[in-house]
Amino acid sequence: MDVEGGRTGFRHQDVDRTIVFGEGAVDRAADLLADPYVLLTTARALRARPDLADGATRTVEVPPGAVPGLAAELRGTVDGERIVAFGGGRVVDVAKAIAAADPPRTVIAIPTTLSGAQMTGTHRHATGVDEATPRARAAVVVDDPALSASQDRPDLAASAGNAFGHVVATLGSDGASPIVRAVAREAGVRLAGPWHDDAIDRAGVALGALLAGWALDHAGLGLHHVVAQTAVREGGLAHATANVAVLAGTAAAARRRRPRELARLDVAMGVRAEDLARALRRGARLGRLDVFADEERRAGLVAAAARRPELRRMAEPPDAAELDAIYRAAWNPAAARS
Repeated sequence: MDVEGGRTGFRHQDVDRTIVFGEGAVDRAADLLADPYVLLTTARALRARPDLADGATRTVEVPPGAVPGLAAELRGTVDGERIVAFGGGRVVDVAKAIAAADPPRTVIAIPTTLSGAQMTGTHRHATGVDEATPRARAAVVVDDPALSASQDRPDLAASAGNAFGHVVATLGSDGASPIVRAVAREAGVRLAGPWHDDAIDRAGVALGALLAGWALDHAGLGLHHVVAQTAVREGGLAHATANVAVLAGTAAAARRRRPRELARLDVAMGVRAEDLARALRRGARLGRLDVFADEERRAGLVAAAARRPELRRMAEPPDAAELDAIYRAAWNPAAARS
């Protein structure tokens, strides 16, 4: 196995999930794509691999929007038992939501961003589906860095911030095991590598995002995701933008709760987590995010985040002042201090 530079990659059987990673992964996973499937995708993804549409019984382009509404809208267009989700986190989550709503369905994820959605069983349900319905995860993950790390540098930096948020969430978790924390640290090392020079190790960040998604799936969602998802749902921000914007603040919050874990991460990466968060934000070239600067709108975010049930499950849940500080740091990252 050789994953440096993505030259050969690997095939790994992870209980009931098959993971194929590395250069040429789609072609090396031809046996897993041989049976009929419906393709959920985007125009950007199809430009990279139009042949995936050639093998599909139907191709459905997933428009912008929120997962619950999209999944409800597209359920009727997806027939058959196999769904190939070829796109970013929105496309993968829509496929998982449809699979959960109408089982049995098999999801094959071919990511085109660093969202990590291909590795998790977390997604919002389609509108009208009972929240108690079991969620779905991809049974097959085909991750070629030429696709999953294919965005231009600003978008890739924002997407890497999303993935690094998974590392922060895992290491700040109350319940992550030593194995899960070790995987999260390795993910952090892979994600930290390319942002201090002009070269981008696309295979490295792709593997880092995959590992971070695996770790998060075992640790569960926490503070980082509450504040980021609230900024998306209530503040109208794009998913990756919200994640990289709040990252310096949530990294500092994780350090307050788990200082030894964050210190070990700093040593492994060769950079403090908060400093990496700021570097990713600079790389993403975020513009003015008024939702965090305006006191009234920020108060609305704080109130919405405080209602999230994930916070009540934390051993040390944040109070309103800490949530406000995280959102203020999303406007001014220098304010995120441990």
